[in-house]
Amino acid sequence: MSATLPAPPVPRRAVSVLLRPAAKPLLFVASLLPFAWLLYGALANTLGANPAEALIRATGDWTLRFLCLTLAITPLRQWTGQPALLRFRRMLGLFTFFYGVLHFLCYAWLDMGFDLAEITRDIPKRPFALVGFAALLLMAPLAATSFNRAIRALGAKRWQALHRLIYAVALLAILHFFWMRSAKHNYAEVAVYAAILAVLLGWRLLARLRRRPVAPG
Repeated sequence: MSATLPAPPVPRRAVSVLLRPAAKPLLFVASLLPFAWLLYGALANTLGANPAEALIRATGDWTLRFLCLTLAITPLRQWTGQPALLRFRRMLGLFTFFYGVLHFLCYAWLDMGFDLAEITRDIPKRPFALVGFAALLLMAPLAATSFNRAIRALGAKRWQALHRLIYAVALLAILHFFWMRSAKHNYAEVAVYAAILAVLLGWRLLARLRRRPVAPG
């Protein structure tokens, strides 16, 4: 059996910062900054020659970034030995869904003009749109059950099983991103996000193979 490397010591100052009451509000405000920047850019017309494409692309990018941050909480918690990090996982997960919904709404409005019939015809015939929409649908029950009352209602085991859907969301999200960029043969960013997700999901797979319990998310 391979030895497990000890977690590095965490400075007391860092621990106290994570536990402060202001930490969550600060994270909430910081998580809204990309939305505020995009809203300002749309109103001030500073998003470039194609603001619709800029909004759709940026909201998709931020969805993927928040997904990576959410998945990073558990490995960071175990590596640093700092359970206080778990305080922020739920909020990051909800912001992943928030930016995912914004991404879909930008597509539905700016590309489709909120034409429901056109949207329902467009999604199935374009693979990247189909997997992206599937990822959003899978995120919906996760966001809806990200509350203590839902955990009590479902029971811990069923809740954990449901929230393992985030792994499927991650795979669908990176596939959606790959197909989006394949039209322009631009794979540099795709490779970066794919590598990050491979590390985060691979760590979980190794932990499972070693029969160590890993919390979802």
